[in-house]
Amino acid sequence: MQQQDIVARATAWLAEDPDSETREELGKIIDAGDPSTLAELFSGTLQFGTAGLRGELGPGPMRMNRAVVIRAAAGLAAYLKGRGDGDGLVVIGYDARYKSADFARDTAAVMTGAGLRAAVLPRPLPTPVLAFAVRHLGAVAGVEVTASHNPPRDNGYKVYLGGGSQIVPPADGEIAAEIAAVGALADVPRPDSGWETLGDEVLTAYLERTDAALTAGSPRTARVVHTALHGVGTETFTAAFARAGFPEPVPVAEQAEPDPAFPTVAFPNPEEPGAMDLAFATARRVQPDLIIANDPDADRCAVAVPDDSADGGWRMLRGDEVGALLAAHLVHKGATGTFAESIVSSSLLGRIAAAAGVGYEETLTGFKWIARVEGLRYGYEEALGYCVDPDGVRDKDGITAALLVAELASELKAKDRTLTDLLDDLAVTHGLHATDQLSVRVKDLSLISDAMRRLREHPPVRLAGLNVVSAEDLTRGAAGLPPTDGLRYRLEGEYRARVIVRPSGTEPKIKCYLEIVVPVADATALTTARATAAGTIAAMKRDLAAAAGI
Repeated sequence: MQQQDIVARATAWLAEDPDSETREELGKIIDAGDPSTLAELFSGTLQFGTAGLRGELGPGPMRMNRAVVIRAAAGLAAYLKGRGDGDGLVVIGYDARYKSADFARDTAAVMTGAGLRAAVLPRPLPTPVLAFAVRHLGAVAGVEVTASHNPPRDNGYKVYLGGGSQIVPPADGEIAAEIAAVGALADVPRPDSGWETLGDEVLTAYLERTDAALTAGSPRTARVVHTALHGVGTETFTAAFARAGFPEPVPVAEQAEPDPAFPTVAFPNPEEPGAMDLAFATARRVQPDLIIANDPDADRCAVAVPDDSADGGWRMLRGDEVGALLAAHLVHKGATGTFAESIVSSSLLGRIAAAAGVGYEETLTGFKWIARVEGLRYGYEEALGYCVDPDGVRDKDGITAALLVAELASELKAKDRTLTDLLDDLAVTHGLHATDQLSVRVKDLSLISDAMRRLREHPPVRLAGLNVVSAEDLTRGAAGLPPTDGLRYRLEGEYRARVIVRPSGTEPKIKCYLEIVVPVADATALTTARATAAGTIAAMKRDLAAAAGI
């Protein structure tokens, strides 16, 4: 696009921008004659996909702002009307990030102006409450304004359709086409009223439903330190634990209240280095049984356990470890149906399911796929997402998952055992399934496409001294899965080593998921097995980084 075209586009955008803050910001950029910034903001549009929209706040079509959200809402409304849902209910939730309340209000106004019924949750609440509300209220769609665990300057727009599952193709493309067809913002009706602001009855119904995850009469003794990481989880988490009869969780005081600046963490994600430091400090003071962390919109659940060998005395469990623990607990409780996980998650779930005689299915990455598995009873993915009550919330839910973890910890505690003991049992029974991730955040997105191209053109032939025996390009589909941008390698030998490489769908990252399975004869062999696994995975990381140029 020529510079004069970019300036003309920016000037036209400025004229119809409904937000005084972004108007002022864009006006200064235009007046400064900053061509590189204008090109960054106006050389394309933020793409609407299966994650909806997500991006940095700011003016222009390449940023999250009120103009972009209004167009997205108008496109969604047109899509719903086109499929015969023009008088249906759309439920709207939002987190406590910058502009979230504004984006929720704009969405409600657009839906109302289009003739749909709109209902907004009463205040910033966890994303699983919105996913629950879509099913509970029989809505034709739901919108959650959130950027989950992204950096403070990001926000996002997640869409659910009737049934409470996130959108998948072809719905995302059809909605994107309707968004592209939206004309001038002045032609999008946006009344000042006409939608409903829901009361606490939806939250109450959600909390009542959380009991469904637990077994009547089960032990409820686990003592928990909880951090919301400056997000919206504290109130709902505390209320759910109180209803269930657990000891009152001890909050990490510095992170308990919503704060869009996320002042105590570099990234508000429990997986990021340093994010859990305050939780560890609180735990060392009060000596709980567990630490549980939610991400800012509380749809993810992270768990840490006491470990004398770890720095500071606490160890974060990997998402795959928590996924296996919850699966084992559900099997013990007599769960039936299908257990599902994404292809980047540990193969241990399949072995637990097979041993228990329950169904098992692999999906593409994301709960938008897991939630659609027929007969789903339990689903998880390694990025700390767990669906333990699909009839209530057809998505990942960090609150109900936390309750189930606490119930399991309580049952083990009654037998003088721990979550770590159960993980050891699973390793002896099924082999030590060791997983890790090589994740690289970039500022220049072309680095991700360059790495993927390099791996496609020159796939690795050996990793960690093991021959690569198969290399699959997942853009062609694999094992009945839809095509996706990813690569999968399988390595020779008894360790059944596997690597998957893919671009993140929600962050500027390239992600590499590694797994090896080390046979374990008995509990005395666990230490050696862990050392073998750690050394092999470290070598796999090193060799893969070199092959990808990252």
